[in-house]
Amino acid sequence: MRRRIICLSALALLMLAAPAQAFAHEAGSGASLAKIGPAPEFSLTTQSGARLSLRDLRGKVVVVTFIYTSCADTCPLLTAKLAGLQRRLGPDFGPRVFFASVTVDPERDTPAVLERYAEEYGAKPAGWAFLTGTPAEIRDVERRYGVFARKNAGGDVDHTFLTSLIDASGVLRVQYLGVRFDPDEMLADIERLVREAQAR
Repeated sequence: MRRRIICLSALALLMLAAPAQAFAHEAGSGASLAKIGPAPEFSLTTQSGARLSLRDLRGKVVVVTFIYTSCADTCPLLTAKLAGLQRRLGPDFGPRVFFASVTVDPERDTPAVLERYAEEYGAKPAGWAFLTGTPAEIRDVERRYGVFARKNAGGDVDHTFLTSLIDASGVLRVQYLGVRFDPDEMLADIERLVREAQAR
């Protein structure tokens, strides 16, 4: 089952006020990716303790995802999948493509914890930030991106696995639901947006 969604209604996608209509195109089809709308802005703290905003990343294709470091199953799969894409992107990773992994557990995921997590996956700091903030800041980013997150009694965080692909102009273009998306499909979409930015 294809897990990428391209939503026709930006308001429905970003606010989750109602189910959004969605469709997917074939990977590698050469078709242009729909422009959903301006990607929600954020300003959070990286694993090195610096502040980073989405605006700072203009000119790069940005992949935004939501994880937490003590997750024992799905988050490691998602992070490993992105680590594989990092390798496959080669010299484009960093200068033209940037990953932003936002924690949904800011109380435990301090910059130091996120730094260790990034090192475990071989994340290159020039192209991959693991982001935290105050609980209020994280809740705001979750809301803006349409991500539900709730900590349960055992300390685990139930949350939506939604990965957003943003073009070099800061426009939201694709979202991938879950962690079973095809990495070849995501790679093709990223490369398509890189070529689009270079053609401007």
